[in-house]
Amino acid sequence: MSKIVFLDTETTGVESTDFLCQLAFKTDDETFCELFKPPITISIEASSVTHISNKMVEGKPSFKESESYARIKSMLEDKDTIMVAHNAKFDLGIIEKEGIKPTSHICTLRVARYLDKEHKIPQHKLQYLRYYLDIEIEAQAHDALGDVMVLEKLFERLIAGIKKEINSASDEDALAKMIDISSKPSLMYSFSFGKYNGKTITEVLSLDRGYLEWFLNTKEKDNPEDEDWIYTLKHYLGKLQ
Repeated sequence: MSKIVFLDTETTGVESTDFLCQLAFKTDDETFCELFKPPITISIEASSVTHISNKMVEGKPSFKESESYARIKSMLEDKDTIMVAHNAKFDLGIIEKEGIKPTSHICTLRVARYLDKEHKIPQHKLQYLRYYLDIEIEAQAHDALGDVMVLEKLFERLIAGIKKEINSASDEDALAKMIDISSKPSLMYSFSFGKYNGKTITEVLSLDRGYLEWFLNTKEKDNPEDEDWIYTLKHYLGKLQ
């Protein structure tokens, strides 16, 4: 029987050079949330979102030096554990810096995009989905534990949607499908930012193919880990091999 671990991290920033400063997880029998001192300072931009300051982590152990580290590593790397996170690639990258490589994971961002086949949802960010789907829960946004609580409720909606699609009442069948979806880049449908905010990528392709070419080149150069956007842009530009 699979053990589901809902997990979220808060970090010093969102670049590849940033580190964990808070980790929260929730299982059927445990809720955990701790602050840790990162090896670099927390940026002002990150603090303005998470409300975690450098003063708050002063005197805290680093994650690797904490009493919880070995237990969390063992739990996440257990063959029966499935880590669930929103935009899991980011959290995976953060905890891999700490020497933890989960055996399997589900990305609720990719599953949410997959189930939104009619492209009705303008954005698929966790807090946007929270209010778009009318998930009623007392939880502070951009706090690791608050995000985990929302994540758990979103997961309940998504696994129900997957069960309906595959016509199976089995949790294990649905989990396997969600793991498979999470293992592949997802296809975007529209822009939710920038000069073409609100327009579909198909529209932008007909209006300004050069913009998509520029965006792809920029992503490949400056943000090559953004698999979803790179896959999407190559798809629309006919560059997938």
